[in-house]
Amino acid sequence: MPVIGKVVAVSKARVKVKKPAAAPLRDDYRAFAAAIGRLLRLSRAKRGMTRRQLAQASGASERYLAQIEGGQGNPSVVILESIARALDIPIIELLPRSNGRTAAMAEILDGLARVPVAELPALAELIERRAAQHMQVERGRRIALIGLRGAGKSTLGRRLADALGCPFIELDRLIEQDYGARIPDLIEMGGLATFRRYERTCLERVIDEHEAAVIATAGGIVSNAESYALLLRRTHTVWMRARPEEHMRRVMAQGDFRPMAHNREAMADLVAILDARRSDYARAQAELDTSDDTVEQSLAKLAEIVTNFTAGGEQ
Repeated sequence: MPVIGKVVAVSKARVKVKKPAAAPLRDDYRAFAAAIGRLLRLSRAKRGMTRRQLAQASGASERYLAQIEGGQGNPSVVILESIARALDIPIIELLPRSNGRTAAMAEILDGLARVPVAELPALAELIERRAAQHMQVERGRRIALIGLRGAGKSTLGRRLADALGCPFIELDRLIEQDYGARIPDLIEMGGLATFRRYERTCLERVIDEHEAAVIATAGGIVSNAESYALLLRRTHTVWMRARPEEHMRRVMAQGDFRPMAHNREAMADLVAILDARRSDYARAQAELDTSDDTVEQSLAKLAEIVTNFTAGGEQ
């Protein structure tokens, strides 16, 4: 080969073709990706799912989920749909919106914007009166206790039911009886979405069969919009709460460490779950903090709340 030919050949071998650099994300795209990551973290925490569990259920890798949660991923619609299915939520809940209103609520708000300001108080009073009348009929004398494990739902719920002379129903125990397996096994075999369907079915039956009852629910029931809406509409709800360290102490005393078993960051996970669910729990009609009270003191406070419910009062 001529010398010039050799030089050209060597030059071609050494030259590397550079791919065009990826265009940096615009600030609004970066903010959008970060918002998706935040919604995913909150949705996962609300359900008490680890990233590994979500990866197994959705088919996405843990590393990719971490990237999405960190605002670094660029998930396709297909990936988001698989993640949403694993979380048992509509995909729209993983997409940032300019506001949290549904289409129906937006339409109502648009209509209210055209109403003279002087008429708004009368409309507000009408809506409140109609809602209160409807809710009172729908709820009957059913009391639902919501909140994280360790708040006293079972202990106080059983004693409250005895005092009221009505059944005490632990929804998780009813699910296990109906479907013949422990809750962790049901979730492992059928997935979280299947378990939530079981939970909804049992809740509907309890409400249909009992005009009066005290119902202790699983902490994660608030993560299913339909089940929680049913609970709020058809029962008087009380958020049983305690300080995170008190929740943890009571759970450990019960020998039940789900879903934090073998997790060295159990307290951090519990705080994250509580933070993610706080706004949902706060939709309950009343709250009861059991942190510093004895069982008898908490029971007295709970009984007073229930008395106001059944008397038509408000908390």
